[in-house]
Amino acid sequence: MAGIDAGQYTQGGEIPQIVADRPAGETLASLILAHGAGAPMDSPFMQEITARLVERGIAVFRFEFAYMAERRLTGRKRPPNPQAQLLEQWREVYERVRQQVAGRLAIGGKSMGGRMASLLADELQADALVCLGYPFYAAGKPDKPRVAHLAGLRTPTLIVQGERDALGDRASVTGYALSPTIQLHWLAVADHDLKPLKRSGLTHEQHLDDAASAVAAFIVAKR
Repeated sequence: MAGIDAGQYTQGGEIPQIVADRPAGETLASLILAHGAGAPMDSPFMQEITARLVERGIAVFRFEFAYMAERRLTGRKRPPNPQAQLLEQWREVYERVRQQVAGRLAIGGKSMGGRMASLLADELQADALVCLGYPFYAAGKPDKPRVAHLAGLRTPTLIVQGERDALGDRASVTGYALSPTIQLHWLAVADHDLKPLKRSGLTHEQHLDDAASAVAAFIVAKR
């Protein structure tokens, strides 16, 4: 498994298909972080944001949806499972992690992983919700936003979004009716992967640092 030390996996009957990364020092809070539709839990983005969060005292639990786990085994690409199956796996993972960690437990993810978490945050009574590059609409369809459930969301939420995200740019998102529990943290001229334009003088590493600091501060502050 590229990029993942097999020793990180919980063994036996504990938590299948979950990688736990914990701070060397004090753990301030924990976050279950799901991957996006097209990249696994050990993609460069997921590994880099996880490392930065761990440095800031956040324990991170990553897992893979069934379709991605199958892709890892077979090497064949396949689309995400139906939404009902994705949500059911989220419920199972949350229950198992909740049994093993004390203190604050937030949920969230990259793109699709964050969107699925947002659909369950209130139901699970998560301490906080974190979305990295939220897919507010399908590419090219800002006039058809998928935000109805976000208007009544009760869970404290942080969405870290690139200003030029093709699935939710700043101009479009500003016009949506979102719950007052949602905070938006904008990254200058960044895309869906939080990468800025080169001519901006900013780097992807700077934006990932910014995102990790914002996420850690948000989760810890919601005590």
